[in-house]
Amino acid sequence: MPEQSTLQYTAEHEWVLIENDVATIGITAYAAEKLGDVVFVDLPNNGASVTTGTVIGEIESTKSVGELFAPVNGEVTEVNDAVVDSPELVNSDPFGAGWLVKIRFIELPELMTFAEYSVLVGE
Repeated sequence: MPEQSTLQYTAEHEWVLIENDVATIGITAYAAEKLGDVVFVDLPNNGASVTTGTVIGEIESTKSVGELFAPVNGEVTEVNDAVVDSPELVNSDPFGAGWLVKIRFIELPELMTFAEYSVLVGE
């Protein structure tokens, strides 16, 4: 599990781990807590082209439906089938086993630091 302080963040409450030219994306613990118990996760297909800011999936909970946005332009290289089969991983381990997709990106947009994200969510 990566340290939260080493990740980058979006205003849509997603975390981004950059490794070479691949971004691993998940939702933050804050988002998981606000959603409540996650019961269904819909993710894009491997090989799908995604554009920054567009909806690429859905996360449904007992309280609401949240959208997953692409934080980068690129191609989906891997989806986490474990969260499709066991959506509760998004709640129990959002920064580890609950990661959602990996995208090979073309360029990296401006993302927030942990400190900037903490201010956004009032922590």
